[in-house]
Formats: sequence, structure tokens, C-alpha cells
Amino acid sequence: MKETVFINSDQKNNGAEVTEFAGAKLNLTLDVLSKREDGYHDMVMVMQTISLGDRLVLRTSDKPGIRVSTSFRYVPNDERNLGYKAAKEFLQAVGDEQRGIEIHMEKTIPVGAGMAGGSADAAAVLRGMNRLLDTRMRREELEKLAERVGSDVAFCIAGGTSLARGRGELLEDLPPMPECFLVVCKPGFSISTPELFRKIDRMNVRSHPDTEGMIKAIGAGDLREMAIRMYNVFEDVDDRRIRSIAEIKGVLLDHGALGAVMTGTGSAVFGLFHEEENARSCCEVLGKNYSFCRIAVPTGKQAFPE
Repeated sequence: MKETVFINSDQKNNGAEVTEFAGAKLNLTLDVLSKREDGYHDMVMVMQTISLGDRLVLRTSDKPGIRVSTSFRYVPNDERNLGYKAAKEFLQAVGDEQRGIEIHMEKTIPVGAGMAGGSADAAAVLRGMNRLLDTRMRREELEKLAERVGSDVAFCIAGGTSLARGRGELLEDLPPMPECFLVVCKPGFSISTPELFRKIDRMNVRSHPDTEGMIKAIGAGDLREMAIRMYNVFEDVDDRRIRSIAEIKGVLLDHGALGAVMTGTGSAVFGLFHEEENARSCCEVLGKNYSFCRIAVPTGKQAFPE
């Protein structure tokens, strides 16, 4: 990061308010390469933000401290919440730890879905604080802060379409994904991320996504070529819940999806559709058996101060 930005007392503007949208993330591809000495894994992923997401309202307050509230009762509102952690990191970075900040999260992204709900909220907090306090940090500065908060947070700062490597913090912008419709369905269970990583560490992973082929297909704006390259190595883990996910993929494909894949470590699955009518019909069918099924579209990158 460049030099720290300090906030003067006359800049506090208690009672100021901003709203930020936190777009969910989907993995078009996900590959696990190896486990690192620090306990994390080196990964290669093509990721995309979508129009489904959470709405955050951030306000300054004359009462020092960070206060977080959410519309999901079971989401923590203390330092376990990535949005809380993001606000704390931001205030430390600008030398204003005594600032009073209130954050309300109106949640739509399901928990335990592999859609980076917590990371998207944390990124939205960093963007929102940047606007709220008029600190004018650039995208690169916010991404550096994001790395200290969580693995997917850096991607969620700008969103759009990206190739992510390492823990997810090494980002390369890709051309925008072509227009399409995405049906996202989450079964009634979640999957433990640490558990899946432990299982994949014991496996001999034989199949890997064609990441370069996916990048070329995105560049060409070819949805069909993209669809046949959607792949997530976690679907190869021997787990009864993964087998349930295969059933959702079958419904998506039977109703016109060009391709379907699990996102992240699950449990959400999405299908890629060219026609909105097919997407809506499929969502209606899945909605009869699963409580969370939504239609979304890809979104582009966030704008930042020059």
C-alpha cells in the first residue's frame, strides 16, 4: 500500500451513510494444485461475480466502535464476521481506530454455499468505508487490505471476471463474461470447507479443469465452449453430499443448461443458460424441491477512484 491516509476530526461527518452491493461469487473452474507449508493450498480458479448478492448500509456514529447487524440471525456480528474484521482493518490502516461505524447486512447470499458470502460482504465494507470516509484508496490498495481479511476478499473488491491463483489473492483481469443467465441452486445442507480440503489432500487428483481453454472461450465470448470447460475438482471427492449435488446438475442439464458445476467447496450448484425462458423454467422445477433457487446474470467490475 502507499502512505497511510489519516482522517482529521473535521472529516468525521457523523451520521453519514452509504449503501454497497455485495455480489456473490461463482467458480467457473476450480483447481487445487498442492498444499503449502503455511497450511493453505495453491489454487487456480476462474471466478465471476453475479447480480445476486447482499445489500450493506454503512453509517458513521458518534459512539466509538464497530457494530454489525445482519438479517440472518445465525450470522455472527462480532470479530468472527468478515465484515467486522474488514472495518477494523480499514480503520487501523487510516489511523482512525476510535471511529464509530454501524454496518447492517441485508443478506441474500446463502451461508455455506461456496458463493463467498462473507468475503463479498467484507469487500463491500472496504469499498463502502472508502466512500464513507472519502479516503480515495485505489483498487490495488483495497485489495492489499483485503488479503489480510480473507482469501476471496481481494477478488470481491472489484469482482467481474478474473483468474485467481495462490490462495485466491493473485488476480488477473479477464474479459467480461458474455451475456447469459445463471440458475443457482443450494441444497438444504452445507459442506465443511476444511473437511473437503482434508479429503482432497488424501486423494490422487486425476482430472483438472482446462483453465487455459476456459480463458480462451471467455475471450472469444463463446458460451458453449465455456460451458463444456466448467469443472471443479471438489466434485471428485468421495462424499455422499457430492452425489446429491450431481442430482441438481442433472436437472439443470435436462432443462437446457449448457453446463453445470458446483461452486467453491459447495454446496451451491449453478447452470449456464443461453435462453432466459429455459432458465426460468428450470428454476421453477428446482424450486419445488429446494428452498434456495435463483436466477442471476454475470456482473462487471467495480469502478474506483483514479
